[in-house]
Amino acid sequence: MKHIYIIAVSVLLIIATIKTNAQGCVAIRSNGNSCSFGNPEAAKGWQMNFNNRYFKSYKHFVGSVEQKEREENATEVINHTYSLDITATRHFNARWSVGMTLPLISNTRSSLYEHGGNSGGSAARHNTRSFGIGDMRVSVYRWLFNPAKNFKGNIQAGIGIKLPTGDYQYQDYFYKADGSVVLGPVDQSIQLGDGGTGFSLELNGYYQFNHQFGMYGNFYYLINPREQNGVSTARGGTPNATAIKYFTNTMSVPDQYMIRGGASYMTGKFSFTGGIRMEAIPSSDLIGGDKGFRRPGFVTSFEPVFSYQAKKATFYLSVPVAIERNRTKSYSDKLRSADTGTDIHGDAAFADYAITAGFSFRF
Repeated sequence: MKHIYIIAVSVLLIIATIKTNAQGCVAIRSNGNSCSFGNPEAAKGWQMNFNNRYFKSYKHFVGSVEQKEREENATEVINHTYSLDITATRHFNARWSVGMTLPLISNTRSSLYEHGGNSGGSAARHNTRSFGIGDMRVSVYRWLFNPAKNFKGNIQAGIGIKLPTGDYQYQDYFYKADGSVVLGPVDQSIQLGDGGTGFSLELNGYYQFNHQFGMYGNFYYLINPREQNGVSTARGGTPNATAIKYFTNTMSVPDQYMIRGGASYMTGKFSFTGGIRMEAIPSSDLIGGDKGFRRPGFVTSFEPVFSYQAKKATFYLSVPVAIERNRTKSYSDKLRSADTGTDIHGDAAFADYAITAGFSFRF
């Protein structure tokens, strides 16, 4: 039975600590996760997790169609995103735990259109940056079945609150074609927070067929009731009439969600998992309105994860590789399409893959 516990600890540490991050211009924000297996032999105490993630997004999509001309013409937007999620979890007993996650984020965005313009050539390309803490999340978790009696499989439910601790109106300088320099809010995709108080719902589950093989699944949904945060999208300038008419002159506070599932294999102290991961920003929220600027969309990835289980620590590496990227229509896209009779569909930049590495230990 003890071997089953070790396997379950390894699997759930992997599947639960690698959580949703931004995916390029689709601003899926880092909110961390902190669930772990409820081992009755070590039910009480603290657990710390340090999760690092980096990716470069530069491939543009309208719907699921890649806009290859953006790279060919050197007009693509390039986002470099790094985040460190620090999660502290307090285990009260075998079934109940509370986790708190604080992200530390560093972003760089390179573009032409925000500065000198897409026709300005390489001299028009400049960077904007953001650095600081992101939105904190505090969650309560409970295993639905008694771990002492259901050691081969279990389901964990979680509910949390996401606080607007990240700067959602971070500013940097934009260099215009006429030589002027303007200070204004950076793009939504590299803002440190979204400006809303949200509520998260989670389900995390696993099942072990034997000491080596198992399966896992995760579901995470962040509800953001606030519709808009009031931050201008004009990058220090004046919003145009079209942006005002179709409600894209200020940033939205969108929902987001993540679904994962796959299989696991363990040999000795090493674990290997492989599965499918989808993370997304919907065009419409569950609660509240849909006005404001957002780039809805989703990315589906194949996600291999490798981990090593020490006595009280787990080390892991994950490289999810995108197999489908889709920038779906936003609320404003739909309004403009209906008004003009022309198909309006915005674009977004996505990454080919992400690199996630970290470790977790108990004390």
